[in-house]
Amino acid sequence: MTVTVATLGFPRIGPRRELKTALESYWAGKSHAEALLGTAAALRARAWAWQRELGADIIPSNDFSLYDHVLDTSVMLGAIPAAYGWRGGPVELTTYFAMARGGRPTAHEESCDCGAKHGTEGVPAMEMTKWFDTNYHYLVPEFASGQSFTLASTKVLDEYREAKALGIETRPVLLGPVSYLLLGKSKDADFDPLTLLPNVVAVYAQVLQALAAEGAQWAQIDEPCLVLDLDDAARSALHGAYAALHEAAPGLRLMLTTYFGGLGENLATALALPVQGLHLDLVRAPEQLGAVLAKAPTGLVLSLGVIDGRNIWRADLAALLEKLEPLKGREIVLAPSCSLLHVPLDLTRETALDADVRSWLSFAAQKIGELAVLAKALNEGREAVTVELAASSAAAEARRGSRKITDPTVQARLLAAGPDLARRASSFPIRQAAQRRKLALPLYPTTTIGSFPQTADVRQVRAAHDKGELDDVAYEAFLKQETARAIHWQEEAGLDVLVHGEFERNDMVQYFGERLTGFAFTKHGWVQSYGSRCVRPPIIYGDVSRPAPMTVAWWAYAQSLTAKPVKGMVTGPVTILNWSFVRDDQPRAATCRQIALAIRDEVVDLEEAGAAIIQIDEAALREGLPLRHADWAAYLAWAVECFRISASGVRDETQIHTHMCYSEFNDIMAAIGNMDADVISIETARSQMELLDAFNAYRYPAEIGPGVYDIHSPRVPDVAEMSALLTAAAAKLPAERLWVNPDCGLKTRGWPEVKAAIANLVLAAKAARAA
Repeated sequence: MTVTVATLGFPRIGPRRELKTALESYWAGKSHAEALLGTAAALRARAWAWQRELGADIIPSNDFSLYDHVLDTSVMLGAIPAAYGWRGGPVELTTYFAMARGGRPTAHEESCDCGAKHGTEGVPAMEMTKWFDTNYHYLVPEFASGQSFTLASTKVLDEYREAKALGIETRPVLLGPVSYLLLGKSKDADFDPLTLLPNVVAVYAQVLQALAAEGAQWAQIDEPCLVLDLDDAARSALHGAYAALHEAAPGLRLMLTTYFGGLGENLATALALPVQGLHLDLVRAPEQLGAVLAKAPTGLVLSLGVIDGRNIWRADLAALLEKLEPLKGREIVLAPSCSLLHVPLDLTRETALDADVRSWLSFAAQKIGELAVLAKALNEGREAVTVELAASSAAAEARRGSRKITDPTVQARLLAAGPDLARRASSFPIRQAAQRRKLALPLYPTTTIGSFPQTADVRQVRAAHDKGELDDVAYEAFLKQETARAIHWQEEAGLDVLVHGEFERNDMVQYFGERLTGFAFTKHGWVQSYGSRCVRPPIIYGDVSRPAPMTVAWWAYAQSLTAKPVKGMVTGPVTILNWSFVRDDQPRAATCRQIALAIRDEVVDLEEAGAAIIQIDEAALREGLPLRHADWAAYLAWAVECFRISASGVRDETQIHTHMCYSEFNDIMAAIGNMDADVISIETARSQMELLDAFNAYRYPAEIGPGVYDIHSPRVPDVAEMSALLTAAAAKLPAERLWVNPDCGLKTRGWPEVKAAIANLVLAAKAARAA
């Protein structure tokens, strides 16, 4: 049988982030919906044609989204909370973006600095959290007992027709109904979202019937929940859902897609479902192939995820062929392990990269090419791809033997690092007393998380410096001016603990990676984080060390301008690791310890320079948690140890803060406690302080800054809204342990809304003190 090549999903943003530009223009009121939708259609058409040119036989549709595919699923089902005012019928773009971003329908874009006055009208955005163990954010569906669903969007069918009109047959992609329900949440106590499954499946059945009527042969149904620890109720729900879908559209073949791990004890469930294909992630879980081959029913098409959809390393094609050649004669599809949404689009533009490092890499376009080579070798024999196999083998061998990867000094320091490096000198109560004597802060101390708006001026000046159009002296003078302005504004606003604003930093991970050894950076390697927010993850290719201080000079300059404490700001080792493309030739734990030692050096230098408060951001600690509970303990042990290594070189009176982004903390509270930070700030505005329940139940001993300002929305919450959040926080935790801060850094917001929101935040803190 002929081996075919499939893609499960393709990057949405465009080669030059055209989607970001179109979205932000629309949000700013500079363009109309027609222009946004036209750009989206052009990006889809290019993506479909490009994948076909690269050698993909099976191309997805409905993998594109204007903001988030989970939000698209909620819209398809009419699962729109009442607060957004939807009364049935087609869901308008204004409603869609209000769900995603909150605020008014004409809210300004993510990085607005237009000077317009932003109002408080509108509703908050839906809660956002991480998509499994990735840095992609999805909008959390909201459910209620007895909720009804209705087909409210024909996007799936529309995009299938769109591709067909271009002469491209696609396989439409849908997030599976069980995974969708398990990804959501309800405000009703003890409510099981799976009770809504029959109503949800009824809408899915309509969609599949419409696709079948339109001529679709296959549909891809993503059920990533199958790689989680499922209970019997969830497995039963899968059986019921797919029996109903098969009955509704018996002529449409379904490719059940799993990724981010192995099926494990869910294998029997997956193989028993009435589907015609099953996709396996053989990068994360190569061991599952044998069991699947032994138990798969006759006729089941196996889609083998053999190329890594989560990382950017070039595959060793000859080694992969050794494993695939015994499968000749079976009906198999070769595919990436998951959607290519999580990797950059195209390596060919990265002409500035180190030539050796570049030769070791593969982005989305190149990964499809690798799959095409494998398929050709299996269909026509290795002699048909001799040149390609030789090039792949040469790259793999060159990487293994490169001197750029190993630093003996780093390896020796790692071996010598003992357990004392991960311990503070005294327990938290002793440290807390020393810190309170030194800092003398008021009740409900106010601060921000670290960054301030990266305005168009800041970005333009940085770009000019990067291009050599502005010399170092002029660039530093500009940054000092921005820093001084930020310090003076914070003093006027009445904040208690200041930050320098991070105007010199391009990104919280990239800035540090550029000053550490073992890192490489792309110019165009953008990956979508959420909506129009894109990041360029660093590439960790070798051993990591810190040649020189990275932040001390800017902290010292900012502190020289004020008598109030200025926080030293560094990114933690686990976050640097989890927000980078990490080398795969040694355990992640070893790489993380190398980074921890480098950050420790920076923290010690900040203290020696006079910093009384140092924040070590671990925004991504929860994100890296393995999907299976059995693997948690090992990850949390080394992740917490790495944070403690970075934080434990300072004296008792030096206050260590950390910050964590949108995450569910309930199940890792013991690990958060073991981090032994003096203050933790977390994002709680969207969840109305719900996350504090976990800290209260655990009896978290240290101080906490629960966010009262959702910075991912253009809304400016008023004093009453922030005060209500502080009241809710004080009902859960003692007031003397509470800080007042935004949810996250403010770099993506505009100065007018930041100034208005921080003014309200300070007033809310003063009201809380008075109360």
